[in-house]
Amino acid sequence: MSQVTPEILLAVFLIFCRIGACLMIAPGFSSNRIPMHVRLFISLATSLALAPVLLEKVRAGIPSQVPAAILLSIGKELLTGFLIGLLGRVYFLALQTLLSAVAMALSLGGMPGTPIDEAEALPPITTFIMMVATAVLFLSDLHWEFFRGLVASYSRLPVGEGLGMNLSLTQIVDQIGIAFVLALRISSPFILYSVVVNLAVGLTNKLTPQIPVYFLATPFVMLGGLLIIYFAATDYVLLFMEAFSTWLRDG
Repeated sequence: MSQVTPEILLAVFLIFCRIGACLMIAPGFSSNRIPMHVRLFISLATSLALAPVLLEKVRAGIPSQVPAAILLSIGKELLTGFLIGLLGRVYFLALQTLLSAVAMALSLGGMPGTPIDEAEALPPITTFIMMVATAVLFLSDLHWEFFRGLVASYSRLPVGEGLGMNLSLTQIVDQIGIAFVLALRISSPFILYSVVVNLAVGLTNKLTPQIPVYFLATPFVMLGGLLIIYFAATDYVLLFMEAFSTWLRDG
C-alpha cells in the first residue's frame, strides 16, 4: 500500500476543486431539489473515485509546495471546473428562456407553476419540459458522459496551465450562440403558430369589432398549443438531448 503523502492529499484536493466547481453548476446536479450536503458528498465521492486515474496527471502539474503557488493552482482549478459546468448549463438555460417565451406566446405565461429545478416559479409548461429534460439526462446515462468529459479535460486543460481569458470568453459566447439556435429550432413551431393565430384573431377582431374575439379565441389558442406539445414534445426533447450528448462527447 502506498503511503499517503501531503503531495497526494494536495492532488486529491485539486481534483475535488475542479469536479466540485463543475458539479456545482452542471445541469441536473445543481438542482435546488438536491440538498447542499448531498451535492457535496457526490462531488467528494466522484473526486475520490477518479483520483487513481488522475493522480499522476495532477501531481505532474503542481508547480511547487509554496503556499502562493498552491492557492493559485486552487483558483485555476475552481475556474476551470466552473467553466466546464457553465458550458453544459448554457444548453438548459437557453431552453428554459425560449420555453418561457413559448408559454407567453401560448397565453400560458401568466400562470406561475411550482418551482422544481429553479428557485423562481416558472410557467407550468416550462417547468414540465425542463423536468423531463433533466430526467432524460440521467435516464439516458449522459451524466456518465459528463464524468468522462471531466477526466478528458485534464488532457486538454492540464493542472497548472489555467485558462486564457480570451479563450474562455470565446468558448462561452460560441456555446451561447449554439445553444440558443438549438432552443430556437425547438421553439420555432410554437412561435410560428402563435404569430399566425394571433394575426388571424387580430384580423377577425377588426372585421367584427362588436365581438370580443380575442377573449373568445384565447382558450382555443391555448388548446392548439397544447396539442402541438402533445404530439411533438417527445421529438423536441430527443432533439435537445441529442445535441447535448454530442457536445458531451465532442466538446
